[in-house]
Amino acid sequence: MDDEIETVLWTQDQIAVRVDQLAKEIAHDFKPPACPPVIVGVATGAFLFLGDIVRKINLPILVDLVRVESYGFGTESSGSPVISSKLKIDVAGKHVMLVEDIVDTGRTLSCLIKYLESEGASSVSVCTFLDKPTRRKVHFELLGDGKFYRGFECPDYFVVGYGMDFAEKYRNLPYVGVLKPGLYQEASLPKN
Repeated sequence: MDDEIETVLWTQDQIAVRVDQLAKEIAHDFKPPACPPVIVGVATGAFLFLGDIVRKINLPILVDLVRVESYGFGTESSGSPVISSKLKIDVAGKHVMLVEDIVDTGRTLSCLIKYLESEGASSVSVCTFLDKPTRRKVHFELLGDGKFYRGFECPDYFVVGYGMDFAEKYRNLPYVGVLKPGLYQEASLPKN
């Protein structure tokens, strides 16, 4: 798979250092007397980031997953995210921290914040591994006294690895890299 990557943006070591920094920042912001947040990972892309960061947050946290579909097998979001797997933990009256792999258009995040608000969350923070502010289409507002944490600002490339995929492949790469354009451009061509 390495030969299908055009360039590596963040190595495994750089990722580990940044995840450790984020976990310390979150633990500091939610130390007692503050109540620890309910951590909600956005499946499937955030699973590696979620696993790494929750192990480093030294607080008594609850963890759950939510699944949102918006990409399918393409490289562009459909623009209409749909929550396909809801929470099991009751978040009413609690602070929730969404853990995302990447925030780009803002549509999925906006959808999730509205969903959590409808479930009674008192506030919502976001911890995203990658942030692509140049791709923002929807302005999202965090709920209550929520905060926005980000690992890295990502240039406008199609990236894979560390949980992020193209057509469900490349999630297991230990780094984040730019997929060679020919690989995903060919896949998006109509079939005869």
